Amino acid sequence: MIYPASISRLGGGGGSERRVLCANIMGVTQSIVEPEKDARLRHHPSILGDPDETPENPDAPDNGDRKPAEGLVNELESRLFKGRKVMVFGQITDKLARDVVSRVLALVDESAKPIQIYVNSPGGHVESGDSIHDIIKFVRSTVPIYMIGTGWVASAGVLIYLAGENKMRFCLPNTRFLLHQPMGGVHGPATDIDIEARELVKMHERLVQIIATDTGQSVERVRKDTDRNYWMSASEAIDYGVATKIISSIKDLK
Repeated sequence: MIYPASISRLGGGGGSERRVLCANIMGVTQSIVEPEKDARLRHHPSILGDPDETPENPDAPDNGDRKPAEGLVNELESRLFKGRKVMVFGQITDKLARDVVSRVLALVDESAKPIQIYVNSPGGHVESGDSIHDIIKFVRSTVPIYMIGTGWVASAGVLIYLAGENKMRFCLPNTRFLLHQPMGGVHGPATDIDIEARELVKMHERLVQIIATDTGQSVERVRKDTDRNYWMSASEAIDYGVATKIISSIKDLK
């Protein structure tokens, strides 16, 4: 026979409580003691994931002015948005593409004032780069888009950067650019591997056409240059037609 479980509470030292679950199953009583919560875990955001809690620093004065890191990030994002600045930093992924596209479309809907897009990326997912590239071209006739390269602009990052009109593509003095052919890997039957290999060749040819069109270089030269890694300094990128002007001050955009 199975009896319903009963719950009792036991007092602990220091006013704390522990719950004891007693279950009588077929005449055998089992007790399960719920462990006491360690008070130290209340201030460990990686465990509780509570955005309202931050790690305590016993040496820091409690002046009530501290803000959660999440709040500071949100404030920074808000300032960038109000300043009509969009950041394309890091690996190009579908998540980054969604974030950038959403910001660009929201800013276009807000007003026709210029948008500054800062690019510093090693590249990444080509189709995600395609999405950002196409959206920028989609709206640039309505809103001026300033493309600013910084750090390094490589692979799919170059694809995004070239979405800006030629006269609106700027870079900072130490920016480096990298062109190369797409890379990929696949596992499976030989037939699938062959299909993917042919798709990579088609993708490479499509990117060659885009780069040639947006830089003014011949298809033959771009095809040859992208066969291996092709690095360019800021001044070399201007000679190639990737960038238009090296800027050292934000005033140079005006």
